[in-house]
Amino acid sequence: MTATFQATAPPRPGTPELHPQGLPRPGRTLVMGVVNVTPDSFSDGGLSFAPEAAVAHGLALLDEGADIVDVGGESTRPGAQRPTLEEELRRVLPVVAELAAAGAVVSVDTMRAEVAARALDAGARLINDVSGGLADPAMLPTMARADAPYVLMHWRGHAAAMQANAVYGDVVTDVVDELRRRIQAALQAGIRPGSLIVDPGLGFAKEAEHNWQLLGRLGEVHALGHPVLVGASRKSFLGRLLADPATGQPRPAQLRDAATTAVSVLAAAQGAWCLRVHDVTSTLDAVRVTARWGAETPAF
Repeated sequence: MTATFQATAPPRPGTPELHPQGLPRPGRTLVMGVVNVTPDSFSDGGLSFAPEAAVAHGLALLDEGADIVDVGGESTRPGAQRPTLEEELRRVLPVVAELAAAGAVVSVDTMRAEVAARALDAGARLINDVSGGLADPAMLPTMARADAPYVLMHWRGHAAAMQANAVYGDVVTDVVDELRRRIQAALQAGIRPGSLIVDPGLGFAKEAEHNWQLLGRLGEVHALGHPVLVGASRKSFLGRLLADPATGQPRPAQLRDAATTAVSVLAAAQGAWCLRVHDVTSTLDAVRVTARWGAETPAF
């Protein structure tokens, strides 16, 4: 199946009814910079694993213009093993506290309710849950009590085995239906509709072609009626597209930023609320250009 862009433009980024309270409102797609406090990140190999290095990296992203800094203490690359709760807390909390004290809008990438609650207490403003509340049954009630913005991602299992679940009829229809059910569960738990953000989960129980179809039909994700976060940065489907023609080897993760920027432009033009990326500078330039272009030209 060939992905095509939607002819009808979704709501523009910054539309008031699709913007969670308490987060930046620059009138363009937001840029979320990634801080991996893990020893086995696919994108940087653990360069920010030490708390001091993670804080320094987060401050550098802030200086580059990141609207949000996303701190994560659990690797979610395919095949990754989970850290203990205690280890995840040890990795994340000091980094959150220092970045928040420095003025950063901090998001925490976690599937655990206790990590979410303690991170919010430490100064985080947003919880980014790649499991959409499925990994920890306490997550949705915790977020309802916290009344903080919450990213609910499409998910079909933990990293160690998720790719075995990459089986779909029509991937976009299936992902949207499953996200709709998670939205309903969140609302039933007491989370306010205006606090919810959705993420189609590129690379999570998705083959390369699934990711391209989701990007090409992003308007169907927008139709759920919530801001959309897109996380394509440096992912393997880009590496495969850019594989060395002589050897067939995928392009290394650190050399996929230009391709990520191209995805960022197209996602922003389709109304993405926020882009989660490793290279903030190029993405921020891209979304500024896209916003200026969109002021004069109909969106895709």
